[in-house]
Amino acid sequence: MPPVAMPSPNHDDRGGASVSMLVLHYTGMASAEAALARLCDPASKVSAHYTIGEDGTAYAHVPEDRRAWHAGVSFWAGIRDINSHSIGIELVNPGHEFGYRAFPAAQIQALKSLCAGILARHAIPAWNVLGHSDVAPARKEDPGELFPWAELAAAGIGLWPAPADNGVGAEALATFGYDPQAPAAAAITAFQRHFRPKNLTGRWDDACARLLAGLLLVKT
Repeated sequence: MPPVAMPSPNHDDRGGASVSMLVLHYTGMASAEAALARLCDPASKVSAHYTIGEDGTAYAHVPEDRRAWHAGVSFWAGIRDINSHSIGIELVNPGHEFGYRAFPAAQIQALKSLCAGILARHAIPAWNVLGHSDVAPARKEDPGELFPWAELAAAGIGLWPAPADNGVGAEALATFGYDPQAPAAAAITAFQRHFRPKNLTGRWDDACARLLAGLLLVKT
């Protein structure tokens, strides 16, 4: 089912940048209605290309050829203007502030369908399918540790690592794409939220080292 048109005025020109990233968020607000209203409010100065409700309804806010305002101060793989290079999708979820909960199956199925179309239209490598916390680890937690990254990767959307035999140090997070200027514990926690969500310690250990080594093998 095509997304429901719900245009936002909050967008501008990409300035010649091509789309190379897909960034996933949760809305982090008390209700879907409040989140949708904010994304379409010119005073908020925020937006996304799409929002997906918990019932699986998708809403289209900004055309994909335009720059939505979803990532804020962020960084990935040498790029600081993430908005110009990305498609942003919001998932309705109250988030850590308002009662974080699992993402319903209907919502994830709709996300898979939407992402499949986006990936068919844009040259986005698997390692550039990201969470907001990946590109802004010192500021953001979304979409959080309950987000089913492994399920998406199994559907061909993003990566899920097979641990390598030998690990790498935390400094290799920058090689993968994380901001080398981010606080180390924040970058490590963001990595754990995405790739080892059941054990968020903010400390580098052998399991993290081997997971990142496995990811780097796939990326190279």
